[in-house]
Amino acid sequence: MKKFLISFYLLIFSLPSFAQLIVLQARGGDFKVGQSISPTQSISLKEGERLTLIGADGKSITHRGPFKGLPVKKGASKPDPTKALSVLIASRDARTSSIGVIRAGTNAVQTPDHIAIDITRGGPRCLFEGEKPEFWRPNTNKEEPFVMFPVDRSWRADLVWQIGQDRMIMPDLSKFEGTTTVLVNFNQQEFAISFTIIPKTIKDPFIQTAWMLEKGCIQQANSLLTKLSKSTPLDL
Repeated sequence: MKKFLISFYLLIFSLPSFAQLIVLQARGGDFKVGQSISPTQSISLKEGERLTLIGADGKSITHRGPFKGLPVKKGASKPDPTKALSVLIASRDARTSSIGVIRAGTNAVQTPDHIAIDITRGGPRCLFEGEKPEFWRPNTNKEEPFVMFPVDRSWRADLVWQIGQDRMIMPDLSKFEGTTTVLVNFNQQEFAISFTIIPKTIKDPFIQTAWMLEKGCIQQANSLLTKLSKSTPLDL
């Protein structure tokens, strides 16, 4: 996993600042969620169609049909990493102050990295396409069993955290395609965790963070923001 993370960051930080725009939402038309669109490629939308994109500046752009033209204004400057980070932090703060997030408690504990999925509480989680969930727990001082199963109960996983263990790869029981909701029985409580897939097309860490925030994966977004903050100075 350490080698994967090192390679991952070497790749994403070597990409151009404005390398891609990613489709966040699409209504009608030929666009698909997760699709990468060049900022220099003209797009066309018919009446009633809508397209929402996110870019490396941390902002979302929505176009409504009828529309024909470039997805971003011609001559737009490349995103400033410092400004992009500020935008993402502001977005995170706005979302974590909402009633829904506080009630869910998903922003209570920061995970050690954005790959880790907190299995001790319910809420949305983001999973990179093609990867198995890597579960994490904040406390490792005791043995803790937990049970996981999908809503349709087509399978059941009886798992046990060993003393000192804080990571666990999901057993090969089910494919996570799109959004999959699982129920977890842990510490005499039952809650739901919903998985949203981050498409392989999303390489830029700023876009990944924006995607996580949009999908409600606050813990993971917090972790990625922490890493970005260490490499991107903020003007405070």
